[in-house]
Amino acid sequence: IRQFDSHVSELVDSLIEESVSLEPTPLPANFSPSMSDKERSKLRYCLRPQRPQVLLFNSSDLIELFEVNHIRTIYHMFIALLILFILSTLVVDFIDEGRLVLDFDLLVYVFGQFPLVVCTWIYMCVSASLVPFMLFQTWAQSQCGSGGHPRLWSLLYGSAFLLYQAVGLGFLPTYVAVSNSLPPASSFIVILEQVRLMMKTHSFVRENVPRVLSAAKEKNGMLPHINQYLYFLFAPTLIYRDHYPRNPLIRWGYVATKLLQVLGCLFYAYYVFVRLCIPQFRSISLQLFDLRSLVLGVFNSILPGALVLFLAFFALLHCWLNAFAEMLRFADRMFYKDWWNSTSFANYYRTWNVVVHDWLYYYVYRDFLLMSGMRFRAAAMFFVFTVSAVVHEYILAICFGFFYPVLFCLFMCFGMMFNFILHDRRRGPIWNVIMWTSLFLGQGVIICLYCQEWYAQRYCPITEPSFLELLKPRSWSCHRQKDGMAESQGM
Repeated sequence: IRQFDSHVSELVDSLIEESVSLEPTPLPANFSPSMSDKERSKLRYCLRPQRPQVLLFNSSDLIELFEVNHIRTIYHMFIALLILFILSTLVVDFIDEGRLVLDFDLLVYVFGQFPLVVCTWIYMCVSASLVPFMLFQTWAQSQCGSGGHPRLWSLLYGSAFLLYQAVGLGFLPTYVAVSNSLPPASSFIVILEQVRLMMKTHSFVRENVPRVLSAAKEKNGMLPHINQYLYFLFAPTLIYRDHYPRNPLIRWGYVATKLLQVLGCLFYAYYVFVRLCIPQFRSISLQLFDLRSLVLGVFNSILPGALVLFLAFFALLHCWLNAFAEMLRFADRMFYKDWWNSTSFANYYRTWNVVVHDWLYYYVYRDFLLMSGMRFRAAAMFFVFTVSAVVHEYILAICFGFFYPVLFCLFMCFGMMFNFILHDRRRGPIWNVIMWTSLFLGQGVIICLYCQEWYAQRYCPITEPSFLELLKPRSWSCHRQKDGMAESQGM
C-alpha cells in the first residue's frame, strides 16, 4: 500500500508539472489571460497531495525489523551491554564499600519533587482540554450566528487564545519549574508536556478555523465534538483530524512490554551516566578549560552520547508512543522512518521524528510560504530551523537551569550547513558513513559541553548574579575559582 501510494503521488506530481508547463492555447478575450510562472507555482503547490491528510494503518519500522533474527540479535547485544554495566557497578561498589550498594541516588535526584510535577501536569491537561475548545466553540458560534461584527469577535477570541497560550501554557509551567528549581528529569517532563500541548492546541485551531469560515459562508458545516478534541490531545500525533484509523482491540500485554522497555531504557541511561559520564567530568571539571581537555572530553563523550541517542529514540519515539497508540487504538504508528539508512541530513531531519516534522512542515514551513505568496523557500527553511533550534534550546535551558546555547549553535550552523551539503542527491554508503560520523561527533560535543557546564555551575556558583553573568558559560572561567579552592584546601 505504501509503495502504491508513493507511485500514485509521484505520478500525480509529474502530471501536474507537465500540465502547468504546457503552453496555453489562445483564448477569447472574455477569458482570463494565461498563467504566469508565479501562478503556476501556486497551482502546483495547492494541487500537490498532502501526506498527513490521509492517515493509514502503519506499523513502526522497528516492529517489522525485530521480526528478523539478525536485527533482534543487535537488540540482545544492547541488553547484554546493560547487564555488563550493572555487574561492573555492583563489583566496583563491592570493592570500594565492602558490600553491595543498591541505592539509586541519581535517579532519586533527577526525578525529585515528583508530586509537584504531577500537579502541574494535571493543571496543563485540564486547562488545555477546556480553555481552547470553549474559546473556539464560542468564536465559531459568533461567526455562524446572525450577530454582527465577526472580525471584532475574531480579534477578541484570537487574543484570548494567544493570551492563554502565552500565560496559561507558556509562563505558568515555566515559572513552576524555575521557581521551584525542579531537577532535570522533572523539568523535562513539565516542559515537554508544555510544548506538546501548545503544539496540539495550535493544530486544533489552525485546522478548524478555515472550516468555520467556509461553513459561515455556505451556512452549513459541522463543528468538531469535544470527544474528538480530547482524543486528539492524548493521541500520539500533532496533526488534528476529526477521525483517525483505529485498531479493533487493545493488546494490554503489548502495552506492558513497551512500558517495561521504557523503564529499562531509564535504568540503562542511569548506568551510562554513572559509569561513563560522572567519573570523567567530575574530575575534568577540576582541570583547566583548554583545547586539549575539550578535545579529549568530546571524543571520550562519543560513546555515552551515542548510547543516549539510541536510548532516547527507542524509549520515546518507539516504546512510549507505541504504548499510547496501543492504549488509544491509534493505528498509524509511523512515528519515525528508517533514519538510520539516511545518506543526507535532509532525509535524516524528515525521518528521525515524523510526528514533529509533520507539524513543522504544515504549520511553520507551509504557512510561511502561504503568507509570503509561495516565495522565499530558503527563508521558510531557515525559519523552520530557527524555530526548532530555539525550542530545543529552551527545553535544555529550563531543564538544566543554565543557558548554554550549544544545541542552538549546532542546529543553526552545522545543521543548516549539512542540510545543504549532504542533500538528497548524495547517494551511496559513504554518505551514510559521513552522516553517522557527524551525528556521533555532535552527540559527543553536546554531552561534553553540557556536562562540563553542569559541574562548573556547581563548583563555581555566582555570588552576585547579573544578566551578563547568567549568559556567560561558567565552564570558561571556573578554573580560576577552582584553583583558589585548591590552594585554600592545600593551606
